Amino acid sequence: MTGYWRASRAPRYSLLFAFPLLLLYELLAFTLSHDAVQGVRNGADVLLKSLFVGFGGRNGLILFGALLIGTGAVLVWRDLRRGGRLEPRVFWLMLAESVVYALGFGLVVGTLTGLLLGGPTLSIQAGARLALPTQLMISLGAGIYEELLFRVLLVGGLAWMGRQVLGMGPRAAGVSAAVVGALIFSGFHYVGPYGDVLTLPSFTFRTLAGLAFSGLYLLRGFGITAWTHALYDVFLTLG
Repeated sequence: MTGYWRASRAPRYSLLFAFPLLLLYELLAFTLSHDAVQGVRNGADVLLKSLFVGFGGRNGLILFGALLIGTGAVLVWRDLRRGGRLEPRVFWLMLAESVVYALGFGLVVGTLTGLLLGGPTLSIQAGARLALPTQLMISLGAGIYEELLFRVLLVGGLAWMGRQVLGMGPRAAGVSAAVVGALIFSGFHYVGPYGDVLTLPSFTFRTLAGLAFSGLYLLRGFGITAWTHALYDVFLTLG
């Protein structure tokens, strides 16, 4: 089992495991809007792609896709050269692990929120303002793009700045980055025309959720974290 825990965090498994989630989201988003720029999409997806669209228009989207897929492919290729062949059973175990985490995630974070605020266990319900296919698409996008933006880029970047610019130790930089990243992650859900109404319980819940996702990312890697986030949101939508 030790081999599984180590292998599932490696790029050859973690990134390949996340790739079908990216394909499902993009396929569903394009099917619903028939456009790669316009239409309702996950907010983190819009934010990331808007930076490229602002500089290069639709050609910026091609550059974004090339960077995203190309970087992942290089990391997987390098890992395969070092780590050997792929074992399908690892992917099935990763899927089962993600389902278990997704099923228990809301209960754990909701209970912690209730304890922190001195109230009952809190749960965040998925919004009902959009059609079900659109809600499912946004849920899938939350897993791939919110984890990419808030965990990989934001928390990773803040931790790097803490170490290299502020001279912090690795642990202090990591904890500080996770806390700041969680606060930004929570606030992100209240921005824009489809943002939720800001309340202290929901903001606290999402801040703790951001901390939990950061911890899961550090312990279990990007792939399992992305699928856990996506499945949790899908279960909320279908519940």
